[in-house]
Amino acid sequence: MKSFVAAGLVATLIVAGCGTRLNPMNWFGSSEETVAEAPAGFTQDARPLVAQVTELRIERVTTGAIIRATGLPPTQGYWDAELVPTNLNELENGELIYEFRLSAPLDPAISSTARSRDVFVAADLSQTELQGVRRVTVIGASNRRTVRR
Repeated sequence: MKSFVAAGLVATLIVAGCGTRLNPMNWFGSSEETVAEAPAGFTQDARPLVAQVTELRIERVTTGAIIRATGLPPTQGYWDAELVPTNLNELENGELIYEFRLSAPLDPAISSTARSRDVFVAADLSQTELQGVRRVTVIGASNRRTVRR
């Protein structure tokens, strides 16, 4: 019995250490940053884009996936943050694109440290919405981050 447990443990460690799809840590890779271009098309959302997208992660859950992004606005006080899908119904080359939008502070605010200005936002995707998705991109005003499957 001990040999079966040991063999199972060794097999689990081998799979976790390799670069296969069986490893849950490799489901979507780490994000890459690129310089943002002006978003094409018209948007109904009047909220500005976050100044900079600093982190993008996708976590697998039983119902699909959770997209988590961190943004850095120019000052403190930004609120009402949301990942707004731009092409949820029309994937372009397997890429799902979101805009990181938030509302500006109502009163003038200080800029302070970057850590105190971080804004966190998330969106969920069902298994159906994930079909055909190979990349997820989140756009900010000065950059964009992309995670590949």
